Amino acid sequence: MSLASSTWWRAGVHADRRPFLLARNRITKAFRAWFEGQGFEEVEAAALQVSPGNEAHLHAFATQALTIAGEASPLYLHTSPEFACKKLLAAGEEKIFSLSKVWRNRERGPLHHPEFTMLEWYRTAAPYQTLMDDCATLLALAAETAGTQRFDFRGMTCDPFAAPERLSVAEAFARHAGVDLLASVAADGSTDREALAAQARAAGIRVAEDDGWADIFSRIIVEKVEPRLGEGRATILCEYPISEAALARPKDADPRVAERFELYACGVELANAFGELTDPVEQRRRFLIEMDEKARIYGERYPIDEDFLEALAHMPPASGSALGFDRLVLLAIGARRIEDVVWTPVAG
Repeated sequence: MSLASSTWWRAGVHADRRPFLLARNRITKAFRAWFEGQGFEEVEAAALQVSPGNEAHLHAFATQALTIAGEASPLYLHTSPEFACKKLLAAGEEKIFSLSKVWRNRERGPLHHPEFTMLEWYRTAAPYQTLMDDCATLLALAAETAGTQRFDFRGMTCDPFAAPERLSVAEAFARHAGVDLLASVAADGSTDREALAAQARAAGIRVAEDDGWADIFSRIIVEKVEPRLGEGRATILCEYPISEAALARPKDADPRVAERFELYACGVELANAFGELTDPVEQRRRFLIEMDEKARIYGERYPIDEDFLEALAHMPPASGSALGFDRLVLLAIGARRIEDVVWTPVAG
């Protein structure tokens, strides 16, 4: 248990943390003002959902709803407001943002907290490159509001006012790991586990016998690529292989990759963005693959939100991004742990 989570309410501890918390409030206000100035509507997504999300390695907090007669039905605290926000797009909203509390289980550390704040925003009829520009603007706005000229974390520095580098995942694998990633991805998006495994071993990456292509991909990202991103200036890591697309649509020019990007500064992942998939059949297929993988690894699976898939068929073309607000605040104000920028840390 960290000092912040166990004794944050003590006057001395709170006095040390309070400047960080007040800076967080200023950044919150600045972000709201920016989105409103861009014509966005702020929305509030219900935290209780029938599905918390369908990614294999995300873990939710489960609860239940009781009728007056005491009959129970399962519910989950959402891991993201994404499903609810996309339903609002299907309902007719065009530019929305949400500053939502979200919950993720099995996550705690300097950059992880079981309850944290997610900033999500969506633009209909906008290419996902527009969200890259949004991310650059928000980095600069956070730094300007906090009164800092650079981010400094774990020995890395980043100029939040410099234009972010745009780097494809394939380029990053070649540069930082010496791996030809797309050599293991076929034209139809299928993957060659053995081809990637051989390259990973040559790069000094441990490969277990039961590792799938996705496991090897993730290990290369974590060990070789992420620690090198966002040095000097932010990095936008884009064009993920289609098997790692999550809820993103394929890229027209190369269907082997998806319209997905992640934003990094000082080696810290800050945002995950998609040119949004609106094909409910394909989305269901991906969800089922993810839940099969979750069942294989963790022995559990989450339900699929059928209402979300129905809404997806009515959703207009859009792009959306999810940004870890607490992490960005941490970098902007020079904190070292996420609990330093959370008003009331979760006990434990």
